[in-house]
Amino acid sequence: MNDRQRFQACMHYQPVDRVPFYDFSFWEETLPLWHEQGLPTSVDCSNSDVYFGMDQSLASPASAHLDSGIGVGLLPNFGLTILEDQGDHEIVQQPNGVRVLRKKVMGSIPMHKGHLLVDRASWKKHYLPKLNPDDLARLPGNPQQCAQRWNNPDREHIQLLNCGSLYGWIRDWMGIEQASYLAYDDPALLEEMITTLADVTVATLTKTFEITQGQFEAATFWEDICFNTGPLIAPDQFKKILVPQYRRITDLLRKNGVDIIWVDCDGMIDQLLPLWIDAGVNTMFPLEVGTWNADPVAYRKIYGQNLRLMGGVGKSILAGDKQGIDQMIHHLAPLVEEGGYIPMPDHRVPPDVPFENYMYYLKLARTVWGKDTNLRPLAVSLPSHAH
Repeated sequence: MNDRQRFQACMHYQPVDRVPFYDFSFWEETLPLWHEQGLPTSVDCSNSDVYFGMDQSLASPASAHLDSGIGVGLLPNFGLTILEDQGDHEIVQQPNGVRVLRKKVMGSIPMHKGHLLVDRASWKKHYLPKLNPDDLARLPGNPQQCAQRWNNPDREHIQLLNCGSLYGWIRDWMGIEQASYLAYDDPALLEEMITTLADVTVATLTKTFEITQGQFEAATFWEDICFNTGPLIAPDQFKKILVPQYRRITDLLRKNGVDIIWVDCDGMIDQLLPLWIDAGVNTMFPLEVGTWNADPVAYRKIYGQNLRLMGGVGKSILAGDKQGIDQMIHHLAPLVEEGGYIPMPDHRVPPDVPFENYMYYLKLARTVWGKDTNLRPLAVSLPSHAH
């Protein structure tokens, strides 16, 4: 089986030779540190999926071919502007209009310093003009060429539709605090923003399907609207405002043959998960384990096979001892065997995971989950920047 066939079979509980092996790439600091621990210096994020024997990486430069290329976000974006040089740090305005303080090299998550979006006036002035749902520039430059690729019956890799975000982007654009206040100070504006984002996605997907009749294996949302104790938006507001807008999009996707629909959300998702399912989402990713000890096996017991899962391999477990890695792999094995689940690290692998541990995890997982069957080679010799 190729990657496309294996993904389809796994996510539809059909017979499969083995589970797909995916990763979510690495922190910027991880691979340089691993070079000191024995990883060949020729391995970087552009070819790490090849070296580590992955079928796919979902967040590295090597994964660009998976994306359909449609745009449902700000168009044009604000560009990247350096506003102030502070030596090792700099204040920049990001393409989404947010001003942040960031390290110049090997930095962690930048710190928000200011936002263009603060109220209704700034929404109308700065953001709404960049969210025109009828802008044809949202479609790939050559729809006919894309249609040929998307509809190729011999295509080996999955093709994903990017459905954007309905609240996560707003949380980014305004900052967590201001977005949280907005839900109470001006709920009508929050609903207008969310509806506008849904309008853009519905219009762009509709044109994509009309022009190309493309065949896609899955559609993806990005939200990141939960933290270590729960969601950043009240579940009752999520149900009232977001669920109907999600449903517009998920109904359109299913009408056009896309029946695997996932949300990328970190944090403790438990309170929002049943609402996402009601909204037509049937796959959760990356199932961050975290300090709250999320467990893919427990989610399957609660929601059954209606819920597909991706992720759930705890970063902290990979950073621990080998006994913990053994226990995790064997704990997840029955779920892997049942199907509808692709086990993978629950986010980008951080530098506190030793290279030795990661290789130990891969070798054991390839035997227990992969049955040592039809696997891509592990630790192959690569020239620099091989693809």
